[in-house]
Amino acid sequence: MTRILLTYLLPIVLPTLLYVLWLRFVQRRAAAAGQPARAWAEVPWAWLFAAGLALAGIISAGTLVMGESDETGDYRPPYVDERGRVVPGRFE
Repeated sequence: MTRILLTYLLPIVLPTLLYVLWLRFVQRRAAAAGQPARAWAEVPWAWLFAAGLALAGIISAGTLVMGESDETGDYRPPYVDERGRVVPGRFE
């Protein structure tokens, strides 16, 4: 479930979330300066959605390319042998 959230949902929502945070910052700064603030009607929803889909696609492609290993078998983690040397991890 966490992998699905991090791989698909977060990348789609992240551009919109960052834009909303930036918009709130700009609105507060404009209000403090006495200038008119940007309206919510000006939010580029299509661009934000497209950026989210592009980010999700990039992350999915990266997961596809780097997610699996060619190694098979059981993994033996690194350990310290009886002589005190560190034996690196390996697949058996």
